[in-house]
Amino acid sequence: MANPEQEAASVPRKLWEHPNPKSTPMYRFMQYINRKEDLQLKTFRDLHAYSLAHRSPFWSHVFHSANLIHEGSYSVVVDESAPIDAVPRWFEGVRLNFAENALFSSCAPSPLNEADDHGNGSGSNDQVSRRGLQHKEDAKIAITEVREGGSEARSVTYGELRRRVGDLARAMHAHGVGRGDRIVIVGANSIETVSVFLASAWLGAVFSSSSTDMGVKGILQRAVQVNPKLLFMDDAALYNGKVVDLREKMAQVVEGLSECSNFEGVVSIRRFEQARDISRVPKAQTWDSFLAAANSNAPLPEFVRLPFHEPFLICYSSGTTGIPKAIVHSVGGVLINSFKEGVLHEGMSPDSVTLQYTTTGWIMYLSNCIALQYGGHTIFYDGSPFQPDATILIRLAGQYKVTKLGISPRWMHEVAKSGLRPRDMVDLSNLRIVTSTGMVLSDDLFQWFYDVGFPPHVHLANISGGTDIAGCFGIMNPLEPVYVGGTQGPSLGVPVAIYDSQLPDGVVGHEVPPGTPGELVAFASFPNVPCYLWGDKQVPGGGPAAPGTKYHSAYFARFQHVWAHGDFCVVHPTTGNITFLGRADGVLNPSGVRFGSAEIYSVVERRFADRVQDSLCVGQRRPHDSDESVMLFLLMKPGARFDRALAVEIRQAIAADLSKRHVPKYIFPTPEIPTTINLKKVELPVKQIVSGRIIKPSGTLANPQSLDYYYQFAKVEELVGPKEKL
Repeated sequence: MANPEQEAASVPRKLWEHPNPKSTPMYRFMQYINRKEDLQLKTFRDLHAYSLAHRSPFWSHVFHSANLIHEGSYSVVVDESAPIDAVPRWFEGVRLNFAENALFSSCAPSPLNEADDHGNGSGSNDQVSRRGLQHKEDAKIAITEVREGGSEARSVTYGELRRRVGDLARAMHAHGVGRGDRIVIVGANSIETVSVFLASAWLGAVFSSSSTDMGVKGILQRAVQVNPKLLFMDDAALYNGKVVDLREKMAQVVEGLSECSNFEGVVSIRRFEQARDISRVPKAQTWDSFLAAANSNAPLPEFVRLPFHEPFLICYSSGTTGIPKAIVHSVGGVLINSFKEGVLHEGMSPDSVTLQYTTTGWIMYLSNCIALQYGGHTIFYDGSPFQPDATILIRLAGQYKVTKLGISPRWMHEVAKSGLRPRDMVDLSNLRIVTSTGMVLSDDLFQWFYDVGFPPHVHLANISGGTDIAGCFGIMNPLEPVYVGGTQGPSLGVPVAIYDSQLPDGVVGHEVPPGTPGELVAFASFPNVPCYLWGDKQVPGGGPAAPGTKYHSAYFARFQHVWAHGDFCVVHPTTGNITFLGRADGVLNPSGVRFGSAEIYSVVERRFADRVQDSLCVGQRRPHDSDESVMLFLLMKPGARFDRALAVEIRQAIAADLSKRHVPKYIFPTPEIPTTINLKKVELPVKQIVSGRIIKPSGTLANPQSLDYYYQFAKVEELVGPKEKL
């Protein structure tokens, strides 16, 4: 029998809990289901179990509660007998438009706002035009754009945004843009960029975006795949205090797109006060001339309402070791999942003010835009989060009374390292949620957040999921406490499990018990599973994820009829938290002992932050190696020195905090750690390089030249001698 004291000691420290969970939309939604289904659901775990055991009723209730503007009806939510790799269609018969839902509001009441609801949840609501819709409040600010350093803020109300997007949709329509055409933008986190997104969606086109700091190669790796009709691109950019002229890059991108059969030209967006001369850019016209080509007196085109499962957005995998996957998301999947996550899990409302730090090339850009769906106010920040210093996002959060701040562990680490205490700097009384994503959030940063950094009432939401599903696998919820470490738990309606990671590919997987690390999987379908990968091969008689497709290879080849996400995770046996330990393809496996790089990073950050700025931990297994060796690379702080004594200290600390089996075989200094443009450290290319492969750097890397340093370690024995370890 377990010792109660030992069991209690195993529970992580509790940091936060909601003061009034019954006031939350998630609780009200649970009571709505209880009334409809005559149930007695009481906890988040009860609700989550219901969402998996009764997928069709659950998602039907979500659809009804979301109150989306749509037409048509459904008789079947989904074929629950179809495995996830069959990519079954959801809500067939329903048609919607993303832009319409962002710019307008349905006048029908939502059951979450009604004391007594009489709706049947059948999806029979048939709204066939904009007649009968009410505007989101015309005079309310929809977007505030803030440029690097906090200067030059400009805002648009919902009324102004509707006019801007409508004018642009009319111009696009006049230029022949229609349903299914691909529209690509290389732009800042700006009002113009979101206008292009919404205008594309208005017409039923398919949108994709890249950030202006991405290289020509990275932009073309993405854009060429989808054969766009039009490219929109900023003529200049501001980053790290410098204004960059983008016209040469624009010309190179246009030249690279010349091979695309659908490509008609580029629309240059004036980024600053003066538009730049684009006369030397082929196939180019200015934003103003593009708009002027349309008859301003012509009626606005009707919203093109697409079938629930039809594409409207293409996002790209990081592509750190090759051509990025072009992941196609459905309009209905994104809209219904955004309601589930934003309203049920996060409690978003028209009173919300969102500031999500992101570039337009990252999936979190969608999170910024989705805030419009709830009628809230969103802050678009363009530039470095550390210019003029690390206080800028904190000051903006106070200035604009932000209720939800979205950042990354890297940002939090830099703020903590700088000795900043956000709660002492500005008034954060309006702040309700801080979301953190992009990499693993260390236990130390959890505790810093509440002990030093932010007010105790703020809900720290460590989330993980990503581009692949335009949503979360691990997410926050308001009905349970926040404990140190990991994500609070699974997302409603997403059937996740942890499978034995030591099984070979292509087998029927099996779940491991809580407390045992393994691979994160989804064992049944949910609405925001991608439609397909753009340009994937067609397998005769097979669906979009049939064996032989890139889609199947990416997600379904690992275990039969199960989505394997590629993350190495563990579920806490008491709290149910899901802790992400690292990428499954980068899992460390010396002598058969499997663990995640995040465990090593946690020790280094906790014990050696005074000397070590950052670290990178990878496994090395070359063709002739009988076992894997763990390599730890240290980026030293300015003025700090790497030596044998430090390596010994780190080994001792890892052995004490984790185990002797976790101790790296090699520890080396490094001048630079490779990261993506979004500041995520990149392990897999380094793992491949030290294991003897020569790779082609991806265009998503912010510092691709940093990889050159690591090639020498493929012959590590020549660096350290036959028995020496550093």
